[in-house]
Amino acid sequence: MDRSKQLGEESIGKLLFKFSLPAIIGMLVNGLYNMVDRIFIGRGVGSLALSGLAAGFPLSIINMAFGMLVGIGSSAMISIKLGEKDKDSAEKILGNALVLNIILSLVFTIFSLMFLDKLLIIFGASAETIGYARDYMKYIIGGAVLQNIGFGMNNIIRSEGSPRIAMATMLIGAIINTILDPIFIFIFDMGVRGAAVATIISQGISSIWVLLHFISGRSTLKFHKENFKLRLETIKHILAIGMSPFAMQIAASVVTTIYNNSLLTYGGNLAVGAMGIINSVIMLFFMPIFGINQGVQPIIGYNYGAKNYARVKQALKLAIMAAVAISIVGFIVIQAFPRQLIGLFNKNDAELIAIGSRGIRIDMIFLPVIGFQVVSSNYFQAIGKAKISMLLSLSRQVLILIPILLIIPPIFKLDGVWASAPIADILAATLTGIFLYRDIKVLNKDIKREEKNKKEQIIGEEVQDEGLGNNIKIKKQFE
Repeated sequence: MDRSKQLGEESIGKLLFKFSLPAIIGMLVNGLYNMVDRIFIGRGVGSLALSGLAAGFPLSIINMAFGMLVGIGSSAMISIKLGEKDKDSAEKILGNALVLNIILSLVFTIFSLMFLDKLLIIFGASAETIGYARDYMKYIIGGAVLQNIGFGMNNIIRSEGSPRIAMATMLIGAIINTILDPIFIFIFDMGVRGAAVATIISQGISSIWVLLHFISGRSTLKFHKENFKLRLETIKHILAIGMSPFAMQIAASVVTTIYNNSLLTYGGNLAVGAMGIINSVIMLFFMPIFGINQGVQPIIGYNYGAKNYARVKQALKLAIMAAVAISIVGFIVIQAFPRQLIGLFNKNDAELIAIGSRGIRIDMIFLPVIGFQVVSSNYFQAIGKAKISMLLSLSRQVLILIPILLIIPPIFKLDGVWASAPIADILAATLTGIFLYRDIKVLNKDIKREEKNKKEQIIGEEVQDEGLGNNIKIKKQFE
């Protein structure tokens, strides 16, 4: 079966498993190598180095935002175009996506390197940690183009119906990074710089792998020279759909900055480092949810474009159930083993473990609702409703979380910082549920209309067949 055609014909459960499992494995490995990165740094360099990396994290988030802007925006459009059987338009989007990715990444790199120290101070670096942050981030920023080509174009590989190749991209980068980390950090004694260099080399190899996929002839979509010319209409559509995850990442950067500065005020450098650890642990549980999102996106997009609304609803339902199940497992592990999770990064710093274990238990108290909220907001993105998707994506991190972060910590100090996220989680999930309920009502009407049209078509065909049979009988009587 054609790789894109299967999206409209194979069973939804089988499709979701086929598309999500490789994405989940890839994302898990990706989360693991980021976690391993920090474990090596925490154990090989120290707690202040972890705090330095946490201070530079908002800049990494901004870089990823540009990759998501183009990668997710173009992949959602491509899924819809393939559902409409419009391969030429899908290939135009592919070519424009590559060029736009390179341009935006270069702009980000130049600007960030020019103002690196000032940005790091804004993001929460102190006099004790800015050296670590600078040493790490100057290499990461220098490799922004490689990261965004690998990440952005990999979303398109998944959208054209090749989830295993997309998984291989992430596995290649993760495995290479995990091998190189201890070599550069310990054997070459490069400290945090070694971790950054290992990351950039692994991202460069992933980018080459992705580009070779489209050049080698294995892909459904191909690069064509004429499609590298930027088209204003195509760019506008890519940016419109990709604006939701982009804005969400920028908001995440702002939130992380507020977090870092609040943590520095109420808990010191160790609290900032503890938050960096918490983010690494949390991402390990979030990655499978993001994998489900990536797996279900082309299924929903293709079938929405093909007007197979019943399949759209079924895919959404299964994705939400899977995401909530993963969230519950993550909640149980975090609440049961907080000290062990924090201790993985630095088992000798008792104060760091105490701060981090209390923080992670409070911060993730409403983890089970996050799976629902993430998948549901992604649904609106997959069907091209960019404004609703952006509103829901931003609801937790801007409309709700930032005001809470500004109000509660001055009253409840460090515990107030930890408690801000779960309050935002439950409120954002409620808002998302309201929007989803309204959209599902419309989707149900579309399903009933399609079922009615199919019944009328079947009845018409039966009447036509019956009439043809009667004509044959009459003809035989006359003969």
